[in-house]
Amino acid sequence: MYNNTEQHYYWTLNYSADFYIKLARAGFITVSFTFLDEFYFIPEIQYDYAILDFKDLHIERNVKKLLKNNHYIFEINYSIAEIIDGIEKQHEPSWMKNQYRDLMLELYSMDRHDFKLITAAILDKETEVAVAGEVGYITGKVYTSLSGFSIREKKYKNYGKLQLVLLAKYLEEIGMHFWNLGHTKMQYKIDLGAKIYTRKEFLERWISAVYL
Repeated sequence: MYNNTEQHYYWTLNYSADFYIKLARAGFITVSFTFLDEFYFIPEIQYDYAILDFKDLHIERNVKKLLKNNHYIFEINYSIAEIIDGIEKQHEPSWMKNQYRDLMLELYSMDRHDFKLITAAILDKETEVAVAGEVGYITGKVYTSLSGFSIREKKYKNYGKLQLVLLAKYLEEIGMHFWNLGHTKMQYKIDLGAKIYTRKEFLERWISAVYL
């Protein structure tokens, strides 16, 4: 599959945690899709990847201002149910639903050495409500983003970017080698400092960082 340059999407009806983790550790990012009332998991081994090396982290001026105020709380492993709710509200239709949502909740509760699902969130300090957040997983020394959200209100402008910056700093602190941001077409990833790697280049780094 790695060498098949004509194919990048696959499908499966296997919704098990073990299979999902095997795919994740092999470099596949899995989403979901409903077709003719059948719910599929769609693993993808991408043609290229956006990777952030923490030395390349770029912090925009507006985010630097937010970092200096104390109007927010940054939290790792905030309620995964609330994070997924936020994702579903912002991204409609959402692929993080049905059996996929159930699996996320199962994975979040698991204690494994080779895979850890985590969340990151920015909370409004006054209300303690999540205004930006994401879910992703750690395999070896790499963190991979799955999906996230940020509330589209003026007072929370750039809080999504703030969450990304604080998460990057956290990942560097805990010894991650790099951040796998997945698809390359979203400008915010490049603005954050990510660089684009071909599948071959990505897998070389991935395998050495995941299979330590």
